[in-house]
Amino acid sequence: MEFCWVSMILLVSYGYLSSRCSSLVQSGLAVDSPEYTLVRSESDFEIRLYGESSWVTALVRGNSFRNSTKSGFHRLYQYIHGANVNSIRFNMTAPVLTSVITPQTNVSIYLVRTYIASESPPQPNPELNLQIDKWRSHCVAVRNFPGFARDDDIDKEVEALVSSLNKHLTGTTTIIQDKSSYTIAQYNASRHLTGRLNQVWINVTVPGCPAY
Repeated sequence: MEFCWVSMILLVSYGYLSSRCSSLVQSGLAVDSPEYTLVRSESDFEIRLYGESSWVTALVRGNSFRNSTKSGFHRLYQYIHGANVNSIRFNMTAPVLTSVITPQTNVSIYLVRTYIASESPPQPNPELNLQIDKWRSHCVAVRNFPGFARDDDIDKEVEALVSSLNKHLTGTTTIIQDKSSYTIAQYNASRHLTGRLNQVWINVTVPGCPAY
């Protein structure tokens, strides 16, 4: 599957490439995605400044990234197909996020999220146990990887991103906001077997980014 960013403005200044993006094109269909500005681009990662945005979140406790993401997305799918107080149906957006928080226990917390392109999204039906999150503007370090996001692969992708940040940003004031958590962004439905796009996201603070 081919991906391209639309609604894009490119500017080159101070050695950084800046871009602003609000839609993805997947198989000829525009899919809303959260808007960001590209703060820095390297060969193996980007730093993006995301604007304020709204997300619907499902909290899942478990030991499997794959199973927890599937469980959380099932609840989100019901919400966007009308299981909300206004019975509104939403178009699918991208990406679906799974934030992984590893506490000092044997059970991890998975926050499965979908972006809602609305300033005032309706509240979910209570039985879904979802919440609406409003994100402040903040910076994210992003690393792409192909294929399916699997439990056995995501740890090495996270480690690779942290290694790249340490390599390229030595001597700058870079702060990884929470070293015990990271986010996996998935852009494709499970039925798409080739041309898949996934990303590791880690919240960071670098020059030009607001504190989060």
